[in-house]
Amino acid sequence: MESIYNKKRRFSDLIMYFFIYFCAFLAVLLLVGILIYVFVKGAGMVNISFLTGVTSFLKGTVGIAGNIINTLYIIILTMLIATPLGVGAAVYLNEYAKPGRMVRIIELATETLAGIPSIIFGLFGMTFFGETLGLGYSIINGVLTLTLMVLPLVTRNTQEALKTVPESYRTGAIGLGSGKWHMIRTILLPSAMPGIITGVILAIGRIVGESAALLYTAGSSDLLPNAIKGFFEKIGQSGGTLSIRLYLSMSDGKYDVAFGVAVVLLVIVLCINFITKVLAKKFDVSKVN
Repeated sequence: MESIYNKKRRFSDLIMYFFIYFCAFLAVLLLVGILIYVFVKGAGMVNISFLTGVTSFLKGTVGIAGNIINTLYIIILTMLIATPLGVGAAVYLNEYAKPGRMVRIIELATETLAGIPSIIFGLFGMTFFGETLGLGYSIINGVLTLTLMVLPLVTRNTQEALKTVPESYRTGAIGLGSGKWHMIRTILLPSAMPGIITGVILAIGRIVGESAALLYTAGSSDLLPNAIKGFFEKIGQSGGTLSIRLYLSMSDGKYDVAFGVAVVLLVIVLCINFITKVLAKKFDVSKVN
């Protein structure tokens, strides 16, 4: 009876292994298929003039330099606001706040915010930041709206990263006479840094691919700033990102431009994932000899 049971167990294990490897192979195949299809369709459109120029009907040129700069504007400004707020909120909830109803309510709120469709954030940003506060269609409007979107992501990832730090690190530091904030700053945050970086990079990836919320808040202008002063003035002006440009190009039937933008977006996303792996490995103190 035992040998028959072992044979059945081994057969079921083989079936599970087959499905596991099949699903993994299917995921890789889908990724490779999408990459090949997009690159074949759009690689011919990507060149120096496409990346460094702007679209002009009078000159007959097509370029996405303005969209690239707008994307960088929104990424940098959003993360400058969302990262300290998200990390600070996670530190407070995990290290200072006493477990109870209030903490559960805050965690429920962050989880709910993370699941709200981006179009709703866009409508809120348009009515509150755009109309009530008078920001209109501007990059700062898009930044504030996206901050609300990615803040729960940064907070939850930082919380989970802090929870993975062994409790002995805390008690050991306190036992050696370290203050609470000193222990958090020198022990907990460096130990949780790989998880924090992962959350930040995931938030950047969501910003790069966002279009619905920005269409209602940041607008679609792809003009370049005129001078150094213009870089600061641009914050209060309309600015369409790469994802907005892709959407509008598809809507206008300019499929070659849309696939060219898609190639640039895919390269950016692949670079973000590569940077995530490198930074997470670099700051992983558990693997430092």
